[in-house]
Amino acid sequence: MKNAHEIDFRIYGEDMQFVEIELDPGESVIAEAGSLMMMENDIQMETIFGDGSQASSGLFGKLFSAGKRLLSGEGLFMTLFTNTAIQGKRHVSFAAPYPGKIVPMDLAELGGKIICQKDAFLCAAKGVSVGIEFQQKMARKFFTGKSFILQKLEGDGLAFIHSGGTIYKKVLFPDEIIRVDSGCLVAMTRNVQYQTEFVGDVKTALFGGEGLFFTTLRGPGTVWIQSLPFNRLVSRIFAQAAGEDGEKSSGSGIGGIIGEILD
Repeated sequence: MKNAHEIDFRIYGEDMQFVEIELDPGESVIAEAGSLMMMENDIQMETIFGDGSQASSGLFGKLFSAGKRLLSGEGLFMTLFTNTAIQGKRHVSFAAPYPGKIVPMDLAELGGKIICQKDAFLCAAKGVSVGIEFQQKMARKFFTGKSFILQKLEGDGLAFIHSGGTIYKKVLFPDEIIRVDSGCLVAMTRNVQYQTEFVGDVKTALFGGEGLFFTTLRGPGTVWIQSLPFNRLVSRIFAQAAGEDGEKSSGSGIGGIIGEILD
């Protein structure tokens, strides 16, 4: 018997997607604040501490769950949407924050856990636990100013994450290794070994425009990779806007690295 609520869904759109969640009476879905697009009558919206999972029941559990969200850089609260109708299905929809793809994850089929970028989570069935996962190395935090904390989604229900641009799903065989730009990594299953490493070449790091660090992934397991990380999209927009104002700006090289440090 599943602990998480068994929800149905439908994803609309191509590049600016939203997911419509279908709830039976009494079923609930949790979502990040600000992701709501629309909801039908009899959907009750409630702001809660933590993620509403059974693991966070009780005052101490709720405070602990909320504290984990603060550590991961997210807000203190989440929003719970419940179908309060006596009978009949109701729908609530959540929109992607920027161009890309919404990816449904059935945690029951993925070993009960996935690890994802802290800003990738969109919504999930009530009962899915949203926690934190520490990277093995903290150097990236101090040199780039970016968080060394990832999110972990645990349970046996459906969860939805968002990626920028095109999403690529790759199955890694045992001991198979790939190296990716750290911002392009969206999610991975629990068996994947990962480590953030320095590129090893100062000249390449300073002038190549690829940043100081990349992530090494070792199988077995499945990883999801995005073609357009949000910080890359923002840096290009910022560079273009600065150029139109007559200022010299570049998204790579030393300027790009300084931008990452000040991120």
